[in-house]
Amino acid sequence: MVAVDAEARLKELALVLPPPPTPFGAYVEAVQCGSFLFLSGMLPVVGHEPIYLGLVGQELSTTEGYDATRAACLSGLAAARTHLGSLNRIRSIAKLGVYVATPAHFREHPKVADGASELLLTVFGEERVPPRIVLGVSSIPLGMPVEVELVLEIEP
Repeated sequence: MVAVDAEARLKELALVLPPPPTPFGAYVEAVQCGSFLFLSGMLPVVGHEPIYLGLVGQELSTTEGYDATRAACLSGLAAARTHLGSLNRIRSIAKLGVYVATPAHFREHPKVADGASELLLTVFGEERVPPRIVLGVSSIPLGMPVEVELVLEIEP
């Protein structure tokens, strides 16, 4: 596997990570267990301010859901960088979970989840594209449309 310089890719793509997220409750954003970093569910916020609110397929379009998922994933990368010091310590993305708040008739969950998958592909390369689970749910905390879960394998 060819190592991708994720920090250089961010600069090359002119991607700026948001400030690292802070908890909305009694939990932490990241916990390291051995060679794995588990991140809390990431929301599309900057600070504690939502970027998007509502259900995808009702108040928000699929494209807006994609953008919200991408924003939540960027927050996840910011949390990982804060914990690790550099995204270059990420060896692989072990799991990506995307939860999408939708009405019952919505069927485009994979297109919404691609907001995170495609961002990770762009930053880390094809060799690190993760397996993922995408679920439609009736609500997400604080009225957010999406929540992204990441589990990262890291270098010591």
